[in-house]
Amino acid sequence: MAEQTLKEKTAKGLFWGGLSNGLQQLLNLLFGIFLARLLTPDDYGMVGMLSIFSLIAASLQESGFTAALVNRKEAGHEDFNAVFWFNVLCSACLYTLLFFCAPLIAAFYGVPELTALARYTFLGFFISSLGIAHSAYLFRNLMVKQRAMASVVALTVSGITGIVLAWNGLAYWGIATQSLVYITTNTAFYWYFSPWRPTFRWHFAPVREMFGFSSRLLITNIFNHINHNLFSILLGKLYTEKEVGYYNQANKWCGMGQMTILGMVNGVVQPVFARTAEEQERQRQIFRKMLRFVSFVSFPAMLGLGLVAEELITIAVTDKWLPSADMMHILCVGGAFVPLTHLYQQFIISRGKSQLFMWNTICVCVCLLMVSLATYGYGIKTMLTAYVALNIGWLLVWHYFVWKEIGIRLIHALKDVLPFALIASGVLLLTYFLTLPISNIYLRLAGKVLLAAALYIGTMWLCRSVTFMESMEYLFKRKKA
Repeated sequence: MAEQTLKEKTAKGLFWGGLSNGLQQLLNLLFGIFLARLLTPDDYGMVGMLSIFSLIAASLQESGFTAALVNRKEAGHEDFNAVFWFNVLCSACLYTLLFFCAPLIAAFYGVPELTALARYTFLGFFISSLGIAHSAYLFRNLMVKQRAMASVVALTVSGITGIVLAWNGLAYWGIATQSLVYITTNTAFYWYFSPWRPTFRWHFAPVREMFGFSSRLLITNIFNHINHNLFSILLGKLYTEKEVGYYNQANKWCGMGQMTILGMVNGVVQPVFARTAEEQERQRQIFRKMLRFVSFVSFPAMLGLGLVAEELITIAVTDKWLPSADMMHILCVGGAFVPLTHLYQQFIISRGKSQLFMWNTICVCVCLLMVSLATYGYGIKTMLTAYVALNIGWLLVWHYFVWKEIGIRLIHALKDVLPFALIASGVLLLTYFLTLPISNIYLRLAGKVLLAAALYIGTMWLCRSVTFMESMEYLFKRKKA
């Protein structure tokens, strides 16, 4: 009965995670189209230069306690309360520090306007600190539906706000305000859906108990943010605001695809692995099943996004953004492997190996920085290609540590991943050549999407893919219900 309950919760979590992130990325797409038509690459570049500072500050104020609370065997009111007040106090100190450091950030990029924009933008991570403990409560209790509803509503409200402000000529201030509105709305809904409430009587003993685990995740998250935003930093320093804007536009479209997939598994993977920590054989089966499911979704989705990059950008945000399409091709190839890497990372965390997770992430980040600096003189595309290739290759390192934990051999992982990667690549290559003669850009986009989807689904059905059959069975079962 416990097995069935966990299986049902996992399936429900995957469904709501996928539905939520599908809706979120659809809304991101619609709002992004309006904003990209109203704003310029320079506007996006201004905000993009600050993203790494906001993300690092957010990691410092969260300090890895969400994962620590999820993986704690027993988490009561005192634990959540200690984390809540620690986050609030920490974020207040960080905002004060960054407020006075804003002129230094502006001087680093040589853009004086960044001082005021930074002080305004950095308010977001203080607001978000008010909802971290509530988010952890929802996450720990697999309340994926509630988290999904909060995100969708927040995205809708903030998207409308961003468009109205951009329409009225507020440029990059509109993008910054959109982000603040999203964070505030999301935090408010976390409070609404979570039954837990903070109290004014607290002590930090639980924080000290969790700090060994959480501090390593904190350092890891900082390096992850540096890794994912490396180009925003380097391009902002080595190139112009416009080129940063082109990269951010490409990265945003690629990120929408990644987040749709990651959102399906984020809400369930770590809690499920944590609950089966004592059953190695069961964990091995769950991991391989997750590996197949992620591959089944990720490769056609991300490689397909790269296939339609030119048409999508030209139709959606006009050809002024067309230089982003070449960057998208490279990013989408790497993006197909990102959900697999994330699955490996979440498993390592669930095993309590935060120190291993930290050092491995630091190593890959240092290697990426060295490779990027060594190749920047050859142009942005060369830098991106080297960046993507190293990230894909590092999957072998992550697999080694998972093999050490539960004995999954590389040949078995390749059997789970490669069929989906090869079928998706073959289908999309065939689709590309079959649609070459279509001159109308709208018909070509529709032809690529429909033909690729039909060929991939048809191939899965002919191959009698177990993952495909199980997914269809679950979807039709929900439809009947």
